Amino acid sequence: MARPIKETPILTGADSDRFLERMRMVESMSREQRAENGRKLKEAVEDARKTITICI
Repeated sequence: MARPIKETPILTGADSDRFLERMRMVESMSREQRAENGRKLKEAVEDARKTITICI
């Protein structure tokens, strides 16, 4: 049985300012910056895999 989807909250004040600033930062990133962020993310995931044990 599926759970109902909650409404998306409306951002106001400092939260909305911070969201818009981060959106501008993403839009203005160069291709090299995006590639570097992707590389850092992959490294972080590999480090996490080394420390996390999943038991199924």
